[in-house]
Amino acid sequence: MVTHTQPDGSLKWTRRTTGERMVRWFGWLVGVAVFVYAWNTISQATTWFFVWDAPRIAGDIFGRATPPRWSYIDKLWGPIWDTLNIATLGTIISLFLAVPVAFLAARNTTPSKMFIRPIALLIIVSTRSINSLIWALLLIAIIGPGVFAGIVAIAIRSIGFCAKLLYEAIEEINETQVEAITATGGSRWQVMVYGIVPQILPAFAGIAVFRWDINIRESTVLGLVGAGGIGLQLSASLNVLAWPQVTLILLVILVAVVIGEWVSAKVRGAII
Repeated sequence: MVTHTQPDGSLKWTRRTTGERMVRWFGWLVGVAVFVYAWNTISQATTWFFVWDAPRIAGDIFGRATPPRWSYIDKLWGPIWDTLNIATLGTIISLFLAVPVAFLAARNTTPSKMFIRPIALLIIVSTRSINSLIWALLLIAIIGPGVFAGIVAIAIRSIGFCAKLLYEAIEEINETQVEAITATGGSRWQVMVYGIVPQILPAFAGIAVFRWDINIRESTVLGLVGAGGIGLQLSASLNVLAWPQVTLILLVILVAVVIGEWVSAKVRGAII
């Protein structure tokens, strides 16, 4: 807040000085200029005819896609089971790998803040920064297409997510319990087992269920790149323009995601 003396001698209060207002307006001007430039660049690369024609195309596809081909449901039980297995096994593997990484990354449990902790943080960042579809493409080139590639892709993608949340929970524990066990002569492992693990178990369970819920969503699309699951059926149906089958597959995916969300919510509610 600044004051200005008016010609009549009265004081006027303003929120910002003249210089601050000029900087603020300049910032807005730069923002508008960047937006206009970006919009022009996008417009030049866009075929607007297809954009304006999109409602008609969407209506045509919707007409072809309804009603769903319910007789095709018998061919989806196996793929949706594979999808659930990809999400579940990938989550379990990632948890086994994320726990030691989290303890190495937490400031209060890492053996070395100078060397080991940066390596653990690098693992967390690198696994989180690459999407599961990219991991699936890389793994398919290495180990071939199939469910196993999808499981490994989900596991690698989940390590960073689980380890990050878990090491933050480790750093937020109550140090009083740790100090009490240490004062009684407890070893480093006893401190970890009796002083740290009981405090982070609720967080660990919540993270595991939450990540499993996310992995169900991600595993449904891995088949689009050949990593197994119901996404493989979706890709095949799209390739032959079998729109009634596509509608049924999307409905099955929706039901699976809703059930996963319900189970996740129930388990988290029971834990918390």
